[in-house]
Amino acid sequence: MGSGASREVAPTGIKDVCLNNAITQKYMGLNQHGKVQAEYVWIDSDYWDGQSFDLCCKTLTLPDVPLHLDDIPIWTYSGDDAKDIVIVPRRTYRDPFRPGDNVIVLADTYEEPSEDQTDHGKPTKFNTRAACERAMQEAEDIGEDPWFGFEQEYYLLDPKTKWPLGWPAGKYPDKETAFYCSVGSTKVIAREVIEAHYRACLYAGVMIGGINSEVAPAQWEFQVGPASGTQGADDLWMSRYILQRLCEEYGIGVTFDPKPVPKQAGIGCHTNYSNMATRSSPGGMDAIKRQCERLRQEHAKHIANYGIGNERRLTGKDDTAAMTDFSWGIGDRAASIRIGCKVAMRDCGYYEDRRPAANMDPYLVSKLLVETTLLRKESLN
Repeated sequence: MGSGASREVAPTGIKDVCLNNAITQKYMGLNQHGKVQAEYVWIDSDYWDGQSFDLCCKTLTLPDVPLHLDDIPIWTYSGDDAKDIVIVPRRTYRDPFRPGDNVIVLADTYEEPSEDQTDHGKPTKFNTRAACERAMQEAEDIGEDPWFGFEQEYYLLDPKTKWPLGWPAGKYPDKETAFYCSVGSTKVIAREVIEAHYRACLYAGVMIGGINSEVAPAQWEFQVGPASGTQGADDLWMSRYILQRLCEEYGIGVTFDPKPVPKQAGIGCHTNYSNMATRSSPGGMDAIKRQCERLRQEHAKHIANYGIGNERRLTGKDDTAAMTDFSWGIGDRAASIRIGCKVAMRDCGYYEDRRPAANMDPYLVSKLLVETTLLRKESLN
């Protein structure tokens, strides 16, 4: 895009609108006179379109800079059946789109309070954070400290063709050419978007660990964590929100569908996981092996919650295990669970759950890993 003009991509059936970002910037520099814009972000499953995540946002003016989470009010938005949905602040981030004292507020959703309740009622059906937080608290109560790191893959898309950005419509790149971690204008698509996302996440306070190009042009990955408890999942959702906002500004699309391009490898969100036992030496590898056996017993339950359309990705090909199979191995990228060679050598560390799809819900994945490996009755003996 040029330095002045940008194009907003409109929904299907609505004509594209051309706007000038230079005009916007004139107003973004105006004095806010101590007021703060708080952008609330939350998940609403009614907005799932099969590609981008079901994220919503709206902004509230605060009288001054919030010093604590309690300084940010509980708010509402209009839900179904003329009922309000209550949105409760859970974590704050610096706003890279409105620099200064402005903040982004990650919130979760609840039903309206009843007569015997004060701030809110029970969690909505699409609030998976509340149950995840309970599982993390249970783990803490028994002296545990689970850590999570996420490897988020995605494709940038041409919004008109719905094909990967930079690819000729309906055509594929040369499979003999190496694109993974590649450099150069003949191999790399839209690095400026990825660099902007990286810096915006760092500014926001997201625990982003790094970025790399993936095995096809316009396919990228970023890493979040490691982080304790729900923070990793919170930061992953925020990084997804920031990426979607950036793509909105650049006028391009982004997809997290597990198999967005036929005949190409699918995309995942590999989850790196550790706990007190796996991080302890000696004995860390024995703990990992025991936990892998618990994961084997609950494989079907995990798979059912590891992303919509994941069966199109987990085929037993392209460094994936088959959907119905469970396996673990040292250094094995085709296994369900991969244990790093250095972890095996050091007898402690983390293991990588390679089953989650790119569109998985990190609250569900984190919760299930903790429940299966730490909160089952036999794990407390």
